[in-house]
Amino acid sequence: MFLNFFTAEAQRHRETLLLKPLCASAPLRFKIAFIFSVLVTLAGCAKEPPVYHEQSFVFGTMVEVTISGESEARAKLLAGKVLADFDYLHRTLHAWEPGTLSRMNAVFAQSPAKAAIQPGMVPIIQDATRLSEMSGGLFNPAIGKLIKLWGFQSDTFEPQRPDPKKIEALVKADPRMTDIVIEGIEFYSKNPAVQLDLGGYAKGYALDLAAEYLRGQGVKGALINIGGNIMAIGSRNGQPWRVGIQHPRKPGAIAALALHDGEAIGTSGDYQRYFLLDGKRYCHIIDPRTGYPAQGVQAVTVIVPKGNLAGTLSDVASKPAFIAGAAGWRAATKAMGVENAMLIDERGEIYLTPSMKKRLDFQGKNLSLHEVQ
Repeated sequence: MFLNFFTAEAQRHRETLLLKPLCASAPLRFKIAFIFSVLVTLAGCAKEPPVYHEQSFVFGTMVEVTISGESEARAKLLAGKVLADFDYLHRTLHAWEPGTLSRMNAVFAQSPAKAAIQPGMVPIIQDATRLSEMSGGLFNPAIGKLIKLWGFQSDTFEPQRPDPKKIEALVKADPRMTDIVIEGIEFYSKNPAVQLDLGGYAKGYALDLAAEYLRGQGVKGALINIGGNIMAIGSRNGQPWRVGIQHPRKPGAIAALALHDGEAIGTSGDYQRYFLLDGKRYCHIIDPRTGYPAQGVQAVTVIVPKGNLAGTLSDVASKPAFIAGAAGWRAATKAMGVENAMLIDERGEIYLTPSMKKRLDFQGKNLSLHEVQ
């Protein structure tokens, strides 16, 4: 089990290398109806073997574990352990509640103070830094102070417009992942403006750990869904797992597809955690270049093929593309090594790669599609 990821899993990783309310006034049932950026579609068959399904609320979102090909008792045990460990990982990496990450942030704020680092955090920091560099800094977990300034480091939040001078000061301070230094068992930051928020990384990392565990237990078919970040293991009793991509402005899916063994899919959208102020939408995805929430995009979806840390990449890779917008999204996905990608802009125009178009079965009519190489 990956509850001990700070020990054995940390070594393996080293060698191979949040509630999201729609708006303050949205009713609870409306929030839950839209909580997933990807909806799992599990069309059943009366003659097929049973499929076990369990839900929980972790990482500030709804989490689902679906297991096929196992007895109900064994599937329940396996799913329960995965969900329990998700909860442990969530508490460990929580950006503002007491835990490992919050203690690290307290040390960063006292730069150049040093402290002992928990071993399991070493590969996480190293990997997040690598991915941040790949993205040209658009994926930047070091901007936690900006995220907090906009009120998104909270289970509930109110529409607000931060002081522009404070935003400008944090942007000028330019906190980066490369400001974090790990020396032996100690860590520190060269920049006191660094504050880690791994909200765009932790869910994908959890997918990889869960998939490793379930495969190690001999599971032949499972689907793990952490608020729309999904990974497939094997098949659903011999058939590919079917998932749907949430429409960013309407109930239900805008497209469906088959997700094959080891593939991971991730979506970043402006419809999960946002507020409206003076008729303008402000989402939780902050552009580190400006200090303001990214604009002009409703959603970005990526599919990552089976491979090392596919879940983590599926979580991370959609963020730089979302921030880059319609003009730069394709360059951003290429930089992250992603070929299957789709962007929906503020007008509802859909831009997607040829390979992504081949994978999708669009559910609506009169959709405006634009292929981008």
